[in-house]
Amino acid sequence: MRTSPAPPVRIVHVGLGAFHRSHLAWYTAHASDASEWGIAAYTGRSAGLAEDLSAQDGLYTLVVRSTAGDEAERIGSIVRAHPGTDISGFLTDVAAPATAVVSLTITEAAYADQALPLDRTLLSDSKDTDLSDTRPSTAIGRLVLGLEARRRAGSGALALVSCDNLPENGGVLRQAVHSVATEVPGLVDWIDAHVSFVSSSVDRITPRLSDEETTELSQRYGDRVPVVAEPFSDWVIAGEFPAGRPQWESAGARFTGDLEPWEARKLWLLNGAHTLLASLGRLRGHLTVSEAIADAECLGAVDAYWDEACRHLPAELELPEYRAALLERFRNPRIRHLLAQIALDADTKMRVRIAPVAERERAAGRTAAACVAVVAAWLAIDGGASDHAGAERAVADLSPALGADEVFVDAVLAGRRSLGDLTLR
Repeated sequence: MRTSPAPPVRIVHVGLGAFHRSHLAWYTAHASDASEWGIAAYTGRSAGLAEDLSAQDGLYTLVVRSTAGDEAERIGSIVRAHPGTDISGFLTDVAAPATAVVSLTITEAAYADQALPLDRTLLSDSKDTDLSDTRPSTAIGRLVLGLEARRRAGSGALALVSCDNLPENGGVLRQAVHSVATEVPGLVDWIDAHVSFVSSSVDRITPRLSDEETTELSQRYGDRVPVVAEPFSDWVIAGEFPAGRPQWESAGARFTGDLEPWEARKLWLLNGAHTLLASLGRLRGHLTVSEAIADAECLGAVDAYWDEACRHLPAELELPEYRAALLERFRNPRIRHLLAQIALDADTKMRVRIAPVAERERAAGRTAAACVAVVAAWLAIDGGASDHAGAERAVADLSPALGADEVFVDAVLAGRRSLGDLTLR
């Protein structure tokens, strides 16, 4: 339990999970003005995590795991934890005048959730009703409902901050919010006048814990919901905060007017390599990132892919140093980052991590051979696209330009067939 007063709630977070607790909540706890910024966090839907955190006054243990050992720290920036089904509480928190920031970690796929049109229709019927009786099925729908509650309350401006692995994630969030809000009379105009959409590039490997690991850590630290993360952490932010924000820079965050190069470096080099290993590593019988990167075939594929990606990144991003640091992070055997976890929503991740590099390589007149290998491994992992038509459809789903590139598709199909005798573990 807390030994000092909790900070006032001024941040509402959507998508409470391990990554939020190792990243934004950690930066907020380490900000020089942490005592002024508390977080009310909402899960996707599950009540279990919210109940466990509430039983601990929102406190949890972050275990930073390096090759030298573990360092544990109690984090207190989350003041309240709620299940995502608590619509009434969410509307109250978003509408509160003290709320200045709404942040999100909802996964890449949530921004294009197939249920968004249903929520748009649902919200169009909410203008003459009690908003708490409206039950959107998507994270974006619930966010838009919260913005409508804030508009009705006259609570003023705030910033929306996306912490998901998408290029220009603030712009993607704006588009998703507009697509749902458009049926609520006057809401889009209010959003445009009062809401900023902040983009950010987030980076901290936070593996999913097994039940056995959770039990062991819970017993060691007296914590129902501990989190494990690597020592490295990075956060680059671009955008306006009209109602204020924590001094995250005092905890190591960086603010920039041009986020795109930083986003690309992280998405292509870190996340792209993870996506590569999630397919090729599993085909070669590995379970974790550290196992896969110790395999010479996987390491060679990562290096080749990084060579292609780095041709399209500014040299001032210290690319050799970043690559060396990534290898050190990948090789940390005490961070048990499961390839199967990384492989979730693989098609969405391929579109933003691998396809942009392949497009640039082909536009420059090169073969994009390393990207071809990544796409081939992705196809082989599912056992599909074994003929030209299937490969063409699959590649076109990642990128219409690449799908129309016969040379690229033929190379992918040849690579996919060459992997046919490998067994998925």
